[in-house]
Amino acid sequence: MQIQELFEALKKRFGDQVLELATPASGEPSVTVSAAAVQDVALFCREDSSLEFDQLMCLSGVDYPPEHLAVVYHMHSSTKHHRLILKAMVPREDPKLPTVSRVWRTANWHEREAYDLFGIVFTGHANLRRILLPQDWVGYPLRKDYVFPTEYRGIKCHD
Repeated sequence: MQIQELFEALKKRFGDQVLELATPASGEPSVTVSAAAVQDVALFCREDSSLEFDQLMCLSGVDYPPEHLAVVYHMHSSTKHHRLILKAMVPREDPKLPTVSRVWRTANWHEREAYDLFGIVFTGHANLRRILLPQDWVGYPLRKDYVFPTEYRGIKCHD
């Protein structure tokens, strides 16, 4: 299935919750959906017989300063042999969207990483806590406005 067909299938099912089809000159096309609809869209993508996106290959946080963060979902269908990139934008000041860890189990770790490094909260996640950094770490190091500390627990971090 081509990207335009995927977009139309999602638009037909979710209407205004499907916001945009981006087809950049370089890079892969993507479909942007509302943050509130992410879990429903993901479940539809996995369960619909014409889509069958049975694999979440990657879930990443992205910083779009000054106002937004995004979550990008790279999905693949091993039966239909097509791929789709979904994006959902969230406000920087309150970055929340529903978990997809119930749709694809691998999202559990990916969402924890996005939480740890970007501060994106995945509501409904069963174990949303830091995965790479210590629990008492302050801030989210992959945000573009992050200021690295000079020390942590008495240990010098950088010059």
